[in-house]
Amino acid sequence: MLHEILLAGFGGQGMLTIGISLAYAGMAEGKKVAYVPSYGPEMRGGTANCAVTISDKEISSPVVAAPGIAVVMNRPSLDKFESKLKPGGILLVNASLIDRPICRKDLQVYLVPTLELATEAGMPRAANMAMLGALIGATGVVGLEVVEEALIKTFKGKYRDKMPANMAVVQKGLEYIQSLQKKAAKKAKATA
Repeated sequence: MLHEILLAGFGGQGMLTIGISLAYAGMAEGKKVAYVPSYGPEMRGGTANCAVTISDKEISSPVVAAPGIAVVMNRPSLDKFESKLKPGGILLVNASLIDRPICRKDLQVYLVPTLELATEAGMPRAANMAMLGALIGATGVVGLEVVEEALIKTFKGKYRDKMPANMAVVQKGLEYIQSLQKKAAKKAKATA
Protein backbone atom coordinates (compact mmCIF):
# COMPACT_ATOMS: atom_id res chain seq x y z
CA MET A 1 0.00 0.00 0.00
CA LEU A 2 1.35 3.42 -0.98
CA HIS A 3 0.20 6.58 0.83
CA GLU A 4 1.35 9.92 -0.54
CA ILE A 5 0.25 12.66 1.84
CA LEU A 6 0.47 16.42 1.64
CA LEU A 7 0.06 18.39 4.90
CA ALA A 8 -0.30 22.17 4.56
CA GLY A 9 -1.13 25.20 6.69
CA PHE A 10 0.30 28.29 8.33
CA GLY A 11 3.65 27.99 10.10
CA GLY A 12 2.87 27.23 13.73
CA GLN A 13 -0.20 25.07 12.97
CA GLY A 14 1.83 21.90 13.45
CA MET A 15 1.81 20.43 9.94
CA LEU A 16 5.53 19.63 10.03
CA THR A 17 4.99 18.04 13.46
CA ILE A 18 2.28 15.80 12.04
CA GLY A 19 4.52 14.92 9.09
CA ILE A 20 7.47 13.94 11.25
CA SER A 21 5.19 11.96 13.57
CA LEU A 22 3.69 10.07 10.63
CA ALA A 23 7.18 9.27 9.38
CA TYR A 24 8.22 7.89 12.79
CA ALA A 25 4.96 5.94 13.07
CA GLY A 26 5.45 4.45 9.61
CA MET A 27 9.00 3.40 10.49
CA ALA A 28 7.75 1.84 13.74
CA GLU A 29 5.44 -0.31 11.62
CA GLY A 30 8.36 -1.39 9.44
CA LYS A 31 7.29 0.61 6.40
CA LYS A 32 9.40 2.64 3.99
CA VAL A 33 9.08 6.37 4.61
CA ALA A 34 10.01 9.66 2.94
CA TYR A 35 9.49 13.09 4.53
CA VAL A 36 10.06 16.37 2.67
CA PRO A 37 9.31 19.67 4.49
CA SER A 38 8.76 23.02 2.81
CA TYR A 39 8.10 26.35 4.48
CA GLY A 40 8.12 30.03 3.69
CA PRO A 41 10.77 32.41 5.04
CA GLU A 42 8.59 33.62 7.89
CA MET A 43 8.20 30.24 9.65
CA ARG A 44 5.49 31.02 12.24
CA GLY A 45 2.61 32.66 10.38
CA GLY A 46 4.07 31.94 6.93
CA THR A 47 3.16 28.90 4.91
CA ALA A 48 4.39 25.46 5.89
CA ASN A 49 3.78 22.17 4.21
CA CYS A 50 5.35 18.79 3.92
CA ALA A 51 5.00 15.64 1.88
CA VAL A 52 5.07 12.26 3.56
CA THR A 53 5.20 8.99 1.67
CA ILE A 54 4.56 5.75 3.53
CA SER A 55 4.79 2.49 1.64
CA ASP A 56 5.22 -1.25 2.03
CA LYS A 57 7.63 -1.15 -0.92
CA GLU A 58 10.68 0.91 -1.84
CA ILE A 59 9.91 4.57 -2.54
CA SER A 60 11.25 5.62 -5.93
CA SER A 61 11.01 9.39 -5.29
CA PRO A 62 10.25 11.50 -2.22
CA VAL A 63 8.59 14.12 -4.45
CA VAL A 64 4.81 14.07 -4.20
CA ALA A 65 3.39 15.89 -7.23
CA ALA A 66 -0.16 14.52 -7.01
CA PRO A 67 -0.92 13.25 -3.51
CA GLY A 68 -3.70 10.79 -2.82
CA ILE A 69 -4.29 12.40 0.58
CA ALA A 70 -4.16 16.07 1.56
CA VAL A 71 -4.63 17.81 4.90
CA VAL A 72 -5.24 21.56 4.67
CA MET A 73 -5.40 23.73 7.76
CA ASN A 74 -5.97 27.16 6.14
CA ARG A 75 -7.67 28.73 3.13
CA PRO A 76 -4.47 29.54 1.18
CA SER A 77 -3.46 25.87 1.41
CA LEU A 78 -6.86 24.72 0.19
CA ASP A 79 -6.72 27.19 -2.70
CA LYS A 80 -3.23 26.03 -3.65
CA PHE A 81 -3.48 22.26 -3.23
CA GLU A 82 -7.10 21.20 -3.90
CA SER A 83 -6.44 20.94 -7.63
CA LYS A 84 -3.27 18.88 -7.13
CA LEU A 85 -4.96 15.89 -5.46
CA LYS A 86 -5.38 12.70 -7.46
CA PRO A 87 -8.94 12.01 -8.63
CA GLY A 88 -10.66 9.96 -5.92
CA GLY A 89 -8.25 11.28 -3.30
CA ILE A 90 -9.00 12.09 0.33
CA LEU A 91 -9.10 15.72 1.44
CA LEU A 92 -9.22 16.63 5.14
CA VAL A 93 -10.15 20.28 5.70
CA ASN A 94 -9.82 22.32 8.90
CA ALA A 95 -13.46 23.42 9.14
CA SER A 96 -12.59 25.65 12.11
CA LEU A 97 -10.80 28.09 9.78
CA ILE A 98 -11.89 27.29 6.22
CA ASP A 99 -15.39 28.25 5.20
CA ARG A 100 -15.29 28.02 1.41
CA PRO A 101 -16.91 25.05 -0.31
CA ILE A 102 -14.78 22.40 -1.94
CA CYS A 103 -14.81 22.84 -5.72
CA ARG A 104 -13.95 19.31 -6.80
CA LYS A 105 -16.61 16.61 -6.76
CA ASP A 106 -14.23 13.69 -7.31
CA LEU A 107 -12.73 13.72 -3.81
CA GLN A 108 -13.66 12.12 -0.52
CA VAL A 109 -13.87 15.20 1.73
CA TYR A 110 -13.84 15.36 5.51
CA LEU A 111 -14.60 18.72 7.14
CA VAL A 112 -12.95 18.49 10.56
CA PRO A 113 -13.71 21.08 13.27
CA THR A 114 -10.20 20.78 14.71
CA LEU A 115 -10.35 23.65 17.19
CA GLU A 116 -13.68 22.52 18.60
CA LEU A 117 -12.49 18.90 18.95
CA ALA A 118 -9.25 19.97 20.63
CA THR A 119 -11.15 22.28 22.99
CA GLU A 120 -13.60 19.50 23.90
CA ALA A 121 -10.61 17.30 24.76
CA GLY A 122 -9.15 20.05 26.96
CA MET A 123 -6.28 21.23 24.73
CA PRO A 124 -7.46 24.07 22.46
CA ARG A 125 -3.92 24.65 21.16
CA ALA A 126 -3.71 21.07 19.85
CA ALA A 127 -5.90 21.39 16.74
CA ASN A 128 -3.17 19.62 14.77
CA MET A 129 -3.51 16.58 17.04
CA ALA A 130 -7.26 16.45 16.28
CA MET A 131 -6.37 16.51 12.58
CA LEU A 132 -3.79 13.76 13.08
CA GLY A 133 -6.50 11.56 14.60
CA ALA A 134 -8.87 12.45 11.77
CA LEU A 135 -6.19 11.56 9.21
CA ILE A 136 -5.62 8.17 10.84
CA GLY A 137 -9.36 7.53 10.97
CA ALA A 138 -9.95 8.51 7.34
CA THR A 139 -6.98 6.68 5.84
CA GLY A 140 -5.62 4.03 8.20
CA VAL A 141 -2.17 5.20 7.10
CA VAL A 142 -0.68 4.14 10.46
CA GLY A 143 -2.10 2.45 13.51
CA LEU A 144 -3.07 4.51 16.53
CA GLU A 145 -0.94 2.26 18.75
CA VAL A 146 2.33 3.62 17.28
CA VAL A 147 1.36 7.31 17.34
CA GLU A 148 2.15 8.11 20.97
CA GLU A 149 5.72 6.81 20.70
CA ALA A 150 6.10 8.64 17.39
CA LEU A 151 4.99 11.89 19.05
CA ILE A 152 7.47 11.37 21.89
CA LYS A 153 10.24 10.96 19.30
CA THR A 154 9.04 14.01 17.38
CA PHE A 155 9.12 16.18 20.50
CA LYS A 156 12.46 14.60 21.50
CA GLY A 157 11.06 13.66 24.90
CA LYS A 158 9.80 17.16 25.73
CA TYR A 159 6.18 17.56 26.78
CA ARG A 160 6.04 13.92 27.90
CA ASP A 161 3.69 15.00 30.70
CA LYS A 162 1.29 16.35 28.04
CA MET A 163 1.28 13.15 26.01
CA PRO A 164 -1.90 11.69 27.59
CA ALA A 165 -3.72 14.95 26.82
CA ASN A 166 -2.33 15.03 23.26
CA MET A 167 -3.42 11.44 22.72
CA ALA A 168 -6.90 12.32 24.02
CA VAL A 169 -7.11 14.96 21.27
CA VAL A 170 -5.85 12.48 18.65
CA GLN A 171 -8.51 10.02 19.84
CA LYS A 172 -11.17 12.75 19.59
CA GLY A 173 -10.25 13.38 15.95
CA LEU A 174 -10.28 9.66 15.18
CA GLU A 175 -13.70 9.20 16.82
CA TYR A 176 -15.08 12.18 14.91
CA ILE A 177 -14.16 10.56 11.57
CA GLN A 178 -15.51 7.20 12.70
CA SER A 179 -18.85 8.85 13.55
CA LEU A 180 -18.97 10.47 10.08
CA GLN A 181 -18.20 7.11 8.47
CA LYS A 182 -20.97 5.38 10.45
CA LYS A 183 -23.48 8.06 9.41
CA ALA A 184 -22.44 7.71 5.77
CA ALA A 185 -22.75 3.91 5.94
CA LYS A 186 -26.24 4.16 7.47
CA LYS A 187 -27.29 6.63 4.79
CA ALA A 188 -25.91 4.41 2.02
CA LYS A 189 -27.69 1.39 3.49
CA ALA A 190 -30.98 3.30 3.74
CA THR A 191 -30.84 4.39 0.10
CA ALA A 192 -29.77 0.96 -1.23
